[in-house]
Amino acid sequence: MLDSKSKKILEFIKENPLVSSKQIYDEVQLNVGYATLKRILTKLLSDNLIITEGKGKGTKYRVSVGFKLLYPVSLSQYFEKEVDEREIKNSYDFSLIKDVLSNVTLFNPEELEHLTYLQETFRRKSRELTEACYKKEMERLAIDLSWKSSQIEGNTYSLLETERLLKEKETAQGKTKDEATMLLNHKDALDFIVHNPDYIEPLTIARIEDIHSILIKDLDVDRNIRKSRVGISGTNYKPPDNEYQIKEAIEEMCKLINQRDLVFEKALLLLVLLSYIQPFSDGNKRTARIVSNAILIKNKYCPISFRTVDSIEYKKAMLLFYEQNNISAFKEIFINQFEFAVNTYF
Repeated sequence: MLDSKSKKILEFIKENPLVSSKQIYDEVQLNVGYATLKRILTKLLSDNLIITEGKGKGTKYRVSVGFKLLYPVSLSQYFEKEVDEREIKNSYDFSLIKDVLSNVTLFNPEELEHLTYLQETFRRKSRELTEACYKKEMERLAIDLSWKSSQIEGNTYSLLETERLLKEKETAQGKTKDEATMLLNHKDALDFIVHNPDYIEPLTIARIEDIHSILIKDLDVDRNIRKSRVGISGTNYKPPDNEYQIKEAIEEMCKLINQRDLVFEKALLLLVLLSYIQPFSDGNKRTARIVSNAILIKNKYCPISFRTVDSIEYKKAMLLFYEQNNISAFKEIFINQFEFAVNTYF
C-alpha cells in the first residue's frame, strides 16, 4: 500500500495536472527534503501511477491513464460501505480495454522482477523432476485447484473429500450430485488443457466456450454465450446485457490478450476480464481460472491452484474490479498465489 506522503503527492498531481516537482515540493506539506520527494516521484513513475511530460527542468507530472486501474485500494476500507452506499461504475465500461488496458503495463518493475525470479525457480525445480514425479505434482495441483475453485463458488466438499472423489471416484456423504459433478468437471477441464496445451492460443470465443462446456457438463447451466441478462450478488454492477455486446467485449478481450507478450499479464487479464464480462449464465469465474491456467501451462509457466486464497477476499477483489475497474487487490492475489504455487508444487 502507498504511504501517506505518496498519497498526498498523488492527490495533488491528480488535482493539478502538469505540475513540476518544485511546485509539489512548495505546495504539499510533506516535511521531507527535495531529494526524498524526487525518490517518491520516481517510485510512483515505476508503479505506473504517474507520467511525465517534458525534460530536465521543464519536466511536468500528471496521473497516468492507468491511475484508477492500479491505485492501491484497501479492501477492508472499501467494503466498510454497504453495497447501496458505494459509488460505483454500475455497467460494463467498453472503453476500459481500448483506452486503458491497451495502454497500461500492469506490473511495476519490482513486481515483474519478483514474478520472473519465481518462474525461473519453477523452471529449475521442474527440470530436476522425472516425468513421473512431474505428473504426480500436476495431479496434486489439479486436486487443489478443483477444490478451491469449486469452494469459491459455494461447493462444500473438503479438500480430503475432493481428493477421494478425483482419485477414487468416491462421493462424500451428505453432498449433492452437482457438487461432485462440478469437481469432476474441473479435473476434466484441467486434463484437457494439459493434454492440449496449444489449444488456447490464439484465444478465441469458441475456445473459451469449449472450456466452459467442459466445466458445466451435466450441470443445469446453459452452454455458450448467454442471450439474456444476469445479476451478480453483492454488487449493483451490471455486465453487458445482450449477446452482441457480450461478443464484442469478448472479442476485444481476446485481441488484447493475443497481442500481449508478457505471460503474467495475459493470465491476470483473463482472470479479471472474463469475470467482469460475465459471458455465460453461470461458471464465469471457474472458466476464468481454468483458461488463465491454460495460458500459463501453454507457455510452460507454473500453474496456480489458488489453494490458500480466502474465498471472501477473492470475491471482494473481484467486486472491486467490477465496481471501480481497479485491479490492485486482485493483482496482489495473483502474485501471492503464483508464489505459493512455485514454493509448494514441483
